[in-house]
Amino acid sequence: MGKVAVGAAVVCAATVCAAAVLIARHRMRSSGRWARAMAILREFEEKCGTPIAKLRLVADAMTVEMHAGLASEGGSKLKMIISFVDNLPTGDEKGLFYALDLGGTNFRVLRVQLGGKDKRVVKQEFDEVSIPPHLMVGSSDALFDYIAAALAKFVATEGEGLHVSPGRQRELGFTFSFPVRQSSIASGSLIKWTKGFSIEDAVGQDVVGELTKAMERIGLDMRVSALVNDTIGTLAGGRYHDQDVVAAVILGTGTNAAYVERAQSIPKWHGLLPKSGDMVINMEWGNFRSSHLPLTEYDQVLDAESLNPGEQIFEKIISGMYLGDIVRRVLCRMAEEADLFGDTVPPKLKIPFILRTPDMSAMHHDTSPDLRVVGSKLKDILDIPNTSLKTRKVVIELCDIVATRGARLSAAGILGILKKLGRDTMKEGDKQNSVIALDGGLYEHYTEFRTCLESTLKELLGAEVSDNIVIKHSNDGSGIGAALLAASHSQYLEEDS
Repeated sequence: MGKVAVGAAVVCAATVCAAAVLIARHRMRSSGRWARAMAILREFEEKCGTPIAKLRLVADAMTVEMHAGLASEGGSKLKMIISFVDNLPTGDEKGLFYALDLGGTNFRVLRVQLGGKDKRVVKQEFDEVSIPPHLMVGSSDALFDYIAAALAKFVATEGEGLHVSPGRQRELGFTFSFPVRQSSIASGSLIKWTKGFSIEDAVGQDVVGELTKAMERIGLDMRVSALVNDTIGTLAGGRYHDQDVVAAVILGTGTNAAYVERAQSIPKWHGLLPKSGDMVINMEWGNFRSSHLPLTEYDQVLDAESLNPGEQIFEKIISGMYLGDIVRRVLCRMAEEADLFGDTVPPKLKIPFILRTPDMSAMHHDTSPDLRVVGSKLKDILDIPNTSLKTRKVVIELCDIVATRGARLSAAGILGILKKLGRDTMKEGDKQNSVIALDGGLYEHYTEFRTCLESTLKELLGAEVSDNIVIKHSNDGSGIGAALLAASHSQYLEEDS
């Protein structure tokens, strides 16, 4: 072999050797990065842990806070608001009743013809109306005039078989999903607006009074019989179909719970005890907090950066508004510290709330061999075009950790309510069912979340007790539930009985 050939062979060998070193280094670096990504995931998983012993402590803390909130105003992070709803539907209700559901940029008007025990809901109709943006920041009169006009238009379409008994006023259940200081079943002053509304002259005013004046201005003869929130509407709708319903929980964008309390068990209640002996309590359980909640650094930063730091801690770890963003925050840390998606952090991964819980749910439920749904969600939402199967599996595992924690804590909250009601144990000869009415998009559409919640509650209660505890999906509580509450608090009840 000539000198040139030998030289070329040496250079070639050196190149191969250098390439091998580079490949080895790359492998070491990528295995180091992967180890770091796994370390972040495992540390997060550990901090989100919800062993049964911890869930029991959370349930006990919920019960303690419920007692404290019933004892005095401001006595607990749980507001335990007295709703003034002392009669839930029995199924005997008859007649035509209306509902108005105002809680966002749209509102719904609904009417329902009730036929008593035998016929139940004879007919129901509804219409959805969007609120022009300028009315969300205008005057109180302008907003309520618009709503009253839509109501009048809807009333004008009463058809065959839908009519109020002669000589009677139409009655309305008003679901108003904004913070209200309630003073009776049909009055309450607005504390503050949320969800993009800002109408200053309405703050501090009785919202039923404002709506009534607007109806009077256009000659609509209708009386608001009940002012409620959507959780209490869900409880009413659930009770109408099943007299064993004792509580309602909403798990959607936000979360809340309401339940039926004995009026004599409410120390802060100073009025006459209602004839029924019962009072529905709006817990506002999203504001629950306890040292036993498994909070991570990601939750703490999410809270600090939120519009209401230090508030709604329970809601921020179990509700649909936040679950997707917790996943995003952990992925962002993995991208920054372990190059999970390559050498640079995808810019969109830094945008708060870009990853929504429905997208997280779709990824979590992906059963395709190559996890195609996960790949397309990462590409379409976060501009991350190419991901390995290994990376996609990490994303699914992360979704599972976040959803499991939320679902198991929701079950612990429900156990807390059952404990307060003394329904978490079997009493001698007691075969009574306790039904929890559940509604909200998170519960309805996120199958993994729902399944985990239900199995965790069974695990917490034990086989014997859990046979008597039923979770029932109660759809559209905020609509039909409000109409049913107008019926159960009708001004004509005395005449009809």
